Amino acid sequence: MDVIHHLAIPTGDVAASVRWYREHTDCTVDYQDATWALLGFSNIKLALVTPGQHPPHLAIVREDAGRFGPLTRHRDGTRSVYIEDSAGNTIEVMEAASLTPPAGQTPSGQ
Repeated sequence: MDVIHHLAIPTGDVAASVRWYREHTDCTVDYQDATWALLGFSNIKLALVTPGQHPPHLAIVREDAGRFGPLTRHRDGTRSVYIEDSAGNTIEVMEAASLTPPAGQTPSGQ
C-alpha cells in the first residue's frame, strides 16, 4: 500500500501561514523558507507552497517512482516527478530511497 507523504496547499505568505498553523495546531516546522514550508503532524506532513513555485498536490512515496517519468532532484535532496490523475489533480510521486537522509543529516521533506 502506498504512503501519503504530504499534502501541499497554496499560500500567499508562508511565514504568516506557518504562524497560523503553529498557533492553532500541534505541529512541528520541519523546514521553512520564503517559498515553502513543511509542517509535521503525527500522521502526515503539510507543505505550504507559494503559487508558481509548486502546484497544490498530494505526494505519495513509491520505490518505483521513476516509472512515472524522469525524476527531478529538489533542494532538500528528495527526488520526484509530478503527474496528473484522471481528473487533472497534481500528484507528486516521490522516490522512497531519496527520503533517507545521508548520515548526520535530517530529512526536510519536499
